[in-house]
Amino acid sequence: MSKVNYYTPEGLKKLKDELNHLRDVERPKASQDIADARDKGDLSENAEYDAAKEAQGMLEMRISKLEELASSARIIDESQLDTSKVLVHSTVKIKNQTNGATMTYKLVAQNEADIKKGLISVDSPIGKGLLGKEVGDVAEIQVPSGIMKFDVVSITRD
Repeated sequence: MSKVNYYTPEGLKKLKDELNHLRDVERPKASQDIADARDKGDLSENAEYDAAKEAQGMLEMRISKLEELASSARIIDESQLDTSKVLVHSTVKIKNQTNGATMTYKLVAQNEADIKKGLISVDSPIGKGLLGKEVGDVAEIQVPSGIMKFDVVSITRD
C-alpha cells in the first residue's frame, strides 16, 4: 500500500499538469527520437540510439513516479485542520535556540517544496522534527553538524 500524499489544490494541479505533459508531449517525442536514431544505421555502434533509449527509460520512470504520487494524492481542506499542533499544511514560526533567528515555514508534500517560498517538505529533517509539535514545544532536529533546537513560536493555517 502506498503512502498518502496531501496536496493543496494548486500543488495537485501542478502535479497532474506535469504528468499530462510528459505523457502527451515528451513520450511521443522520445519515441520519435528513437525512430530517428534507428534510421541512422547499425544499432550496435549508434550512440544516438543508445542515448535516446536511455532518455526514454528515464522519462518512463518519471511518469511512473508521478502516476504513483497522483494515485495516492489527497487534497486537504485547510480550514478543517487543527491548529493546536503542527500537521501537513501548517505554517510554523520557529526560533533557533542557538542564534535566535526566527523562520516561518509551511509544511507541504515533497514535490511541492520550495525553500525560496518558505515551503518545506514534511519528509525533510526539519519537517519531520516539527510534525506533532505544539506552540511552546522544542523541536530537536538532527542535522549533519549535530542537533539543532527550535522553539515552536506559532502555528497557523493560511
